[in-house]
Amino acid sequence: MPIRLSNDPFIMLIPLILSGGSGTRLWPVSREAYPKPFIKLPDGQSLLQKTLGRLAPLGEIAEVITVTNREHLFATRDEYARLDARCRHFFVLEPLARNTAPAVAVGALAAAARHGPDVTLLVLPADHLVPDAEAFARSVQQALVLAGQGHLVTFGIQPSYPETGFGYVERGDPIKGTEGYRVARFTEKPNLETARTMIESGRYYWNSGMFCFRADVFLEDLARLATEIDQGARQCWESIATGDDHVHLSQEIFGRIPDISIDYAVMEKSARVAVVPSTFAWSDVGSWKAVSELTSPDAQGNRAQGEAMFVDSTNCYVQSSSRMVAAVGLKDVVVVDTPDALLVASQDHLQDVKKVAQQLKLAKHDTYLLHKTVMRPWGTYTVLEEGDGFKIKRIVVKPGASLSLQMHYHRSEHWVVVSGTAKVVNGEQDLLIRTNESTYIPAGHRHRLENPGKVDLVMIEVQSGSYLGEDDIVRFEDRYGRG
Repeated sequence: MPIRLSNDPFIMLIPLILSGGSGTRLWPVSREAYPKPFIKLPDGQSLLQKTLGRLAPLGEIAEVITVTNREHLFATRDEYARLDARCRHFFVLEPLARNTAPAVAVGALAAAARHGPDVTLLVLPADHLVPDAEAFARSVQQALVLAGQGHLVTFGIQPSYPETGFGYVERGDPIKGTEGYRVARFTEKPNLETARTMIESGRYYWNSGMFCFRADVFLEDLARLATEIDQGARQCWESIATGDDHVHLSQEIFGRIPDISIDYAVMEKSARVAVVPSTFAWSDVGSWKAVSELTSPDAQGNRAQGEAMFVDSTNCYVQSSSRMVAAVGLKDVVVVDTPDALLVASQDHLQDVKKVAQQLKLAKHDTYLLHKTVMRPWGTYTVLEEGDGFKIKRIVVKPGASLSLQMHYHRSEHWVVVSGTAKVVNGEQDLLIRTNESTYIPAGHRHRLENPGKVDLVMIEVQSGSYLGEDDIVRFEDRYGRG
């Protein structure tokens, strides 16, 4: 249902959620295959769920369009389903990350094709946190007025301290009949002294990276100011491969589009950019310091998620999901413990955590990419133990889901059902394997695992062979479209 403005005709509002960031500064929880939008906050919801939930006060919305990596489609669907938000979803699937300008460009083309060129977009990064959804909705209403007048609107956050890690927006002249201002200039991450001077002037806001504009207005400026991105995005859209609720973008075409932000490509060059001053609390959750501030401190300033003990320690943060962590005699230290990686960092060097992720990626170390528990379209698997010639996994298959019909050249597998019932193809055999039963699959056998039941199927898989890499797989049939 369209949103009604007091002095404006009906406006069709389509949220465009950008879910492509890797969040390397939040390693070891955020990883390339499990990026920042999926990180769970202290209340159990992910940043992605928080972004979708923030839309509720805006009323009934016809559709939400999400731009994300194609590898994250099924995990994103699951996150939305857990929130039980009653709205239609459409996904634009990127083959690789190319920054926010290409993502918004293809998202705007998708919205215009599905809802008309004059549809209004509310562009939201999936990894920001805005606790007060009602205050956010009030700012959106102000932005809609400006967008209806042909402005490209950015949300400026009232700065509460001189942050050097954010970009800033300087307001210019007020726009008559609205609560917005023309944008005088954008300033990229200033030094501390400059940030203090800007805040004291009262004219500057943090650049939130959230926007509101009509699709046709944005695309017109994109074609004029960033021709290469416009042409590449249009070529991509014209060659899309479609699914029921999603489109796949061509890797060859999308990969040629310049890797550039929407700020650099359009917003900093356009003459019709406006800013809505916003007073709601906002965080880009861009470091472990920001994450730690979501938890209340004790009398010594220590904070914890999970089991932690502090002895003679002050201003420390500990996060652990599986075991007790004791901090003794520490000050201004962050400890983040995961099953396969441990981060210990000084509070003064939290921006450098991304260097760890970058070095691990260069070394092709698994911990830059995956957790021990890995999400798949059909469920999850967890590596319990591995050594020379063997690997042990815990496999959970969702009700009604199945793995591909596949074969391995170098390993054999032994499946033991812990709970539930497994429907198995093992070579020429079709089997039902129940709790405490098992089957052995020799290397070279075609096989498939399916959960025909209504509860999770839990299994233990024991692999043995000369090579146990995840790339030793030949798929013959796959309902999820994987090659």
